[in-house]
Amino acid sequence: MKREIIITADGSSTIHIPEWNEQYHSKHGAIQEAYHVFIKHGLHQSCHVEDIRNTDGSKISILEIGFGTGLNAFITLLEAEKINQKVNYVGVEAYPVSLEEIKQLNYATTLNVTNKDSFFKKLHNVSWEESYAITDNFKLTKRKQLFSEIKDEQAFNLIYFDAFGARVQPELWTEDIFQIMIKALKPNGILVTYSAKGSVRRAMQSVGFLVEKLPGPPGKREMLRATKHSTKVMS
Repeated sequence: MKREIIITADGSSTIHIPEWNEQYHSKHGAIQEAYHVFIKHGLHQSCHVEDIRNTDGSKISILEIGFGTGLNAFITLLEAEKINQKVNYVGVEAYPVSLEEIKQLNYATTLNVTNKDSFFKKLHNVSWEESYAITDNFKLTKRKQLFSEIKDEQAFNLIYFDAFGARVQPELWTEDIFQIMIKALKPNGILVTYSAKGSVRRAMQSVGFLVEKLPGPPGKREMLRATKHSTKVMS
């Protein structure tokens, strides 16, 4: 499918798919959305819940569903440096963005961190299926696989669920997928997503998640955060 680089309302770029009329990020602001959903309501909450935002070397493990442009990984790397939190980050993507497209994205410039642009490039240049220390606080593993193929069990503190919307890919927002997600989380682990659809919330609840609605990012009224409260998972 044809893909175009566009500029969103906060000045940051994203990829637009005309055939679907769908973007990798919100047209109301790619960076604003990413910080609101995944950092404010994901990373910061997870650090608080696990009480691991400290200096004893503890890591937080994050699974990203839809590595895409690498924006969520990049801002997590920046935040990890800011708060001195060690992060083990696994990004899953079945259809990687091309390096030519990556070169056209303006995240380091828009965030005013051009001195960190080498880290953004490294996120994309390192090989798939291997683990790399991008910084002292941020270790990345990129896995090229379908979301339905994820087999991890009790491996992650936090999931960034950033798949394409249910309007264009409803198969990614089903009970079967959220069953895989809840199994992949450690007890008290959380999942955050920009979506607030009722069908998505019900699919999460059906597999055992405790789901809460939160204020959404610019241009969106609500988002969802789901918590796994025990080791018991529905089969």
